[in-house]
Amino acid sequence: MAVRGTRGAQRTRTDAERARLYAARRQWNEKQGSRRRRDTVIAVIAGGLIVIGAVVSQTLHAQVTAPAPSPTPSAPVETTTSSPVPTTPASTPLPTQTPGE
Repeated sequence: MAVRGTRGAQRTRTDAERARLYAARRQWNEKQGSRRRRDTVIAVIAGGLIVIGAVVSQTLHAQVTAPAPSPTPSAPVETTTSSPVPTTPASTPLPTQTPGE
């Protein structure tokens, strides 16, 4: 059987492979973190624009639409300074007996 190399050379190759994988994972995680930050900034800006747009829309709608008309009296109220006319209570009909009572 042929010998591929010494244990030291094999360990060096294994260590180099681990270091390469570690560097690739670090780079991927850093890229993912920056992508998440970018997405968060975009989401915050978009949400803020939506809220600002809603406030502006409501303000413009309130300014453009006419307010409800105020009620006006249909007939002028006459004020008299004469003595009040005494009113008699309306005559109420007396209860009548119904047959069978």
